[in-house]
Amino acid sequence: MAFQVRIEERPTHLHFIVTGDNGPDSVAGYMEQVLRECTARQCFRVLIEERLEGPRLGTLQVFGLVSKGSERFRGVLQAMAYVDVNATGDLMGFAENVAVNRAVPVRVFASVAAAQQWLREAQPRSATGAIERADRRR
Repeated sequence: MAFQVRIEERPTHLHFIVTGDNGPDSVAGYMEQVLRECTARQCFRVLIEERLEGPRLGTLQVFGLVSKGSERFRGVLQAMAYVDVNATGDLMGFAENVAVNRAVPVRVFASVAAAQQWLREAQPRSATGAIERADRRR
């Protein structure tokens, strides 16, 4: 589990920039750190910019991580924007669907700029509200 997290406080959210080695342990580890920091700072709107290096995770690994993570994040976060700068294919879209189906207010973006714009515009009050707004924009 080799990863580093840099946190930038923004007016509307916390921006987490994650670097290091890609792998299930790194992803689970930084997600726990996100949860701890949100709780400590009382800020529940986040942008995760993942810059992990190495082979991409498989579909089953992603499903397992998102399913387990959803249990921890559901009801805690108001909004999560997620950017994987090394993503290929539609695996991140799959991850978004898994999380949204578990009532986690998340959207995946291709760029940090698009994610920041969504966080500035979206003012969800609950997970359901964030999901409804995300669906309308598609």
